[in-house]
Amino acid sequence: MKRALIVWGGWDGHEPEAVAEVFAELANDAGFEVTTETSLDAFRDGSRLAGFDVIVPVWTMGTITGEQLGPMCDAVRKGVGLAGCHGGMCDAFRDATDYQFMTGGQWVAHPGNDGVTYRVCIKDHDHYVTAGLTDFSVTSEQYYMHVDPSNRTLAVTPMPVADGPHAANGPFEMPVVWTRMHGQGRVFYTSLGHTASVLRGPEALEICRRGLIWAARADH
Repeated sequence: MKRALIVWGGWDGHEPEAVAEVFAELANDAGFEVTTETSLDAFRDGSRLAGFDVIVPVWTMGTITGEQLGPMCDAVRKGVGLAGCHGGMCDAFRDATDYQFMTGGQWVAHPGNDGVTYRVCIKDHDHYVTAGLTDFSVTSEQYYMHVDPSNRTLAVTPMPVADGPHAANGPFEMPVVWTRMHGQGRVFYTSLGHTASVLRGPEALEICRRGLIWAARADH
């Protein structure tokens, strides 16, 4: 049986408990044994982390110590998967560059704030996470991110939709869903999921379901 560790906390505005519940439901439905923690100290024991197939961080902003981050990064490098969404994974621990290197991106802005309607366009139809999916619209925050060029981008969103300092550089495509490797570990991320209700949208939910399974190497 695959095992998932979900660790939630941080800024309440991203509904970390409710988002963690979404991931727990997806993992349970996929046959995973799920462990949920509410302290970053869950990352301190590297030997314990090695017993999981995937780690799901749901922790916007906050700070993390070296004693917490080091074992998590090491576990992923050695083959434990990492999966998450929105600010719960890629707006966490803003001063921890090792964490950002592992996840493949960092939030920097959401032009227009919440309530922007934008398209999510599937770019890679061959990957397990996005195979057979079609473009869709979402009304939420449209994340502007700094992203690693080595990511495998699966879906993008056309920008700009809302006006802002970035608009002079457009039009351009911003990654919304990507995968990457960190050492031996598979990493999945989607910028969708500002709230649990957004994450429960049918397309976002399916992408997260598949991403969780893929990161845990349960996709075959």
